[in-house]
Amino acid sequence: MSEKNKPQPTSSSSKQESIPVATSFEGLREAQGKLLAAPRSGFSQRVVYLALQAIFNAVLIGFIAKGMIWLINLFTNLCFYKRISIEPVDPTNAYMGALTVLMPIVGGLVVGLMARYGSPGIRGHGIPEAMERILAGRSKVPPVITFLKPISSAVSIGSGGPFGAEGPIISTGGALGSLAGQIMRITDNERKIMLAAGAAAGMTAIFGSPLASTLLAVELLLFEFSPRSLIPVILSCAVADVMHFILFEQTPIFAMPSIPESSGMALLIYLAVGLVVGIVSAFVSKSVYWVEDMFDKTKIHWMWWPAIGAIVVGVVGYFAPSTMGVGYDNIRLLLSGHVTLSVILVLFLLKYLSWFISLGSGTSGGTLAPLFTIGGGLGALLGYYLLHFFPHLPIQMSICALVGMAAMFAGATRALLTSIVFVVETTGQLHGLLPVLGACTAAYTVSFFLMKGTILTEKIERRGIHSPDTYEPDILQQLLVKDVIGEAVNVLSAYNTIQDAKEWIKKNAFASQMNNFVVVDAQERLVGIVRRKDIFSHAHPPNTPISELVEQKPCAVSPFDTLSMAVDAMDECQTDVVPVVDPISGEVMGLITYQNIVTAYHRRKEEENVFRRSIWLRRKGIQIILKGRELLGWERERMKKQPSAPKPFNDQNA
Repeated sequence: MSEKNKPQPTSSSSKQESIPVATSFEGLREAQGKLLAAPRSGFSQRVVYLALQAIFNAVLIGFIAKGMIWLINLFTNLCFYKRISIEPVDPTNAYMGALTVLMPIVGGLVVGLMARYGSPGIRGHGIPEAMERILAGRSKVPPVITFLKPISSAVSIGSGGPFGAEGPIISTGGALGSLAGQIMRITDNERKIMLAAGAAAGMTAIFGSPLASTLLAVELLLFEFSPRSLIPVILSCAVADVMHFILFEQTPIFAMPSIPESSGMALLIYLAVGLVVGIVSAFVSKSVYWVEDMFDKTKIHWMWWPAIGAIVVGVVGYFAPSTMGVGYDNIRLLLSGHVTLSVILVLFLLKYLSWFISLGSGTSGGTLAPLFTIGGGLGALLGYYLLHFFPHLPIQMSICALVGMAAMFAGATRALLTSIVFVVETTGQLHGLLPVLGACTAAYTVSFFLMKGTILTEKIERRGIHSPDTYEPDILQQLLVKDVIGEAVNVLSAYNTIQDAKEWIKKNAFASQMNNFVVVDAQERLVGIVRRKDIFSHAHPPNTPISELVEQKPCAVSPFDTLSMAVDAMDECQTDVVPVVDPISGEVMGLITYQNIVTAYHRRKEEENVFRRSIWLRRKGIQIILKGRELLGWERERMKKQPSAPKPFNDQNA
């Protein structure tokens, strides 16, 4: 480091008053609480703490899921069979005449009253509300949601609402995780992990799909992929899966007949089916919010909206009772492949009509099972007509239904990995992986061209809350400090006085723009950081050594630390400049400022968006041709220089 860049001591007395020994680099690491050795995003012992709590929550959520199914059965028996029982029943088998229209309306009135005088947070289908709490509410869900959401959803579904139980239990599990996170002494980010773990456990407890639930948490709730978040979520899902086996069943929830491997032609057809379903999924998503907009334009209080929407549910249910209730049996029927055209039309068109109007009215319900039913019905419908007009096609209606339900969910929610893995887990059909993979990718791709948000994000985006749609690696974790280190121009000597520092700063324009200065000793080892405002304050005499103004908590990074760690150091010490220290000698090698970090960030972003050709095939081809010609020319010259072989002796010539 050049001596002209830092003030020199003016007297021996000031030198005697300075700090004789600089803090070593290892001491810096300990003083910063191992800030440099362990980045904030890494694994720590708190992950174990969160995992244990998530496991305990998963056990509770398993029992809550079972209790909610009992509640749905109870209200279904009360509304359609006039008895008090938790025996599993279906509104399809009830014959009530005109009362079929009345029951959903009564349920809508109850839900509206609960939302009005209990908590408006019970309205909707659960996942968007959880996303909103994560993105804008510090992952804090009101505790009352934990109790009101399952009850209101049970009333809505039990009275004939065309919803699944998974959405409310996902919301309830997330609320329980958030409640535990509010009781525990944890950070906002850790509370987000607890919420996501609870929501994923709720989905697993209903469907028995731990891997798909983990992916759902990553794609829709966590927005990150790190050990500290994955471990609690995975363990929570594993425990919830055990609870599913104990409390529900040990076979796949949507078990279907074995399907064969698909040929190349069949895969192309299934891909086309997924493309069509993806187009329809955009329309389905937009229609829900179109209904919401229609209700918003009315002067009727939102408390009455669920009852108004339930009129359509009752009328449709009167003519098609199979559209009412949870509808898991409808999904199994579609996947069996033994279904008539009339049933397909009912489960596709009438189920959709009943569901999107009811959900748009703001009642309490879910989206997953209805989307699977509608998508499965559309896939089966496409398969039916393809086989009707082209009976020799190598496809099966059951696989078309499987492809349709997965593609509908992928297109509507853009949870691509969740959609693919979910149908494999819940059906147990590994041979369905390739058709589903292609169909979901097609639906996922086309949805980006047809709608900006998704069925899960449109609501919160209208409120100005934007959810991440990409999972790119952090640029600051890819760049090293040594690649952007700046010249150490704002460095002061520990032996200078305050007066020396003031005069030096006034004489150097670049120094007058700095807010913090690094202080080193005679061996250029780090002493600490001093603030500009402390130098120019009148709290100390002019002859006070700079070393007395040094911050007690030094910050430093090594050349091989990432820029992310440098940002953490700046945040930890509330400074805009951090010295770069050699980890062996302890010498200050230079400085890194926030301007250096921002410049490096923008440079890398620009490099990623520059289109360039690394290999020019035309030029490379010309070089190969020229090289080939050189070799041929060299071979001809070698043949010319080589002496010819003697001719054999011939008696006739002689």
